[in-house]
Amino acid sequence: MNHSFTSRPLSPAEARVLATLMEKARTVPDSYPLTLNSLQTGCNQKSSRDPVMNLSEAEISEAIDGLRELSLVVESSGSRVTRYEHNFQRGVGVPEQSAVLLGLLMLRGPQTAGELRINADRWYKFLDIASVEAFLEELQDRAEEKGGPLVAKLPRAPGAREQRWAHLLGGPVDMSIPAEAPPRPAGVVPEERLQALEARVDELERLLRNLSEQLGLSQP
Repeated sequence: MNHSFTSRPLSPAEARVLATLMEKARTVPDSYPLTLNSLQTGCNQKSSRDPVMNLSEAEISEAIDGLRELSLVVESSGSRVTRYEHNFQRGVGVPEQSAVLLGLLMLRGPQTAGELRINADRWYKFLDIASVEAFLEELQDRAEEKGGPLVAKLPRAPGAREQRWAHLLGGPVDMSIPAEAPPRPAGVVPEERLQALEARVDELERLLRNLSEQLGLSQP
C-alpha cells in the first residue's frame, strides 16, 4: 500500500479537497466523480465545514496536483469534462470506517466520538459510540512502520464532558487546553438540525429527479 503521503503533511486546501471528494462520493454518488466546478462548490460550502473556506479554482487545482502526487486523488477517465475522485482508503491503507472518521475530521475540525457518530450518519452508520471510539483508538495507536498515528485525542476543554479528536494528516495539532467554548450566538441553527434539513433537501432533489424521469421531462 502507498503510504507516501505521510512524508509530508497535507495543506489545509489539500485536506479540504480530499475530504470533499470523500463526502460527495457517499452523499451524492450520482454526480461523482466531481468536476472542478462542483468540487469548488463543495469545498466552499457554508454548512458542515469548519473552518468555512473560500478556495479559488487555482488553489483547488494546485491542491489536486499535490494530492495526485501522493496517489490520494486520481483523474476519472471516459468523460468529456475532467473529473476527480479520491483514492483515500487504498492510498492511506485504512479500513472504510477509519476513512470515514478521518474524512469527517478533515471537513469539520475536532469532534467528540458522539459528534462523529451523528455526523457520519450519511456516510456510514456506526452501531454505537463505542465502535467509533474503537476505530479512533486504532488510528491513534497506528504503528510507526505504517506511518504512525493519524488522530490525536485533545485535552478536555473546560466545562466539556467529552474529549474531542483531531486528525494528524496536516501535521501535529495544538495540544494546549482550549479556552471555554463561546456561547452560541442567537439565531444560529444547531448542527443536528442543519444536517436533518440538508438530508431532507437531498431526498427532495432525488424524488424530483425520479419524477422528472417518469414524466420524461428534462432534468431540473
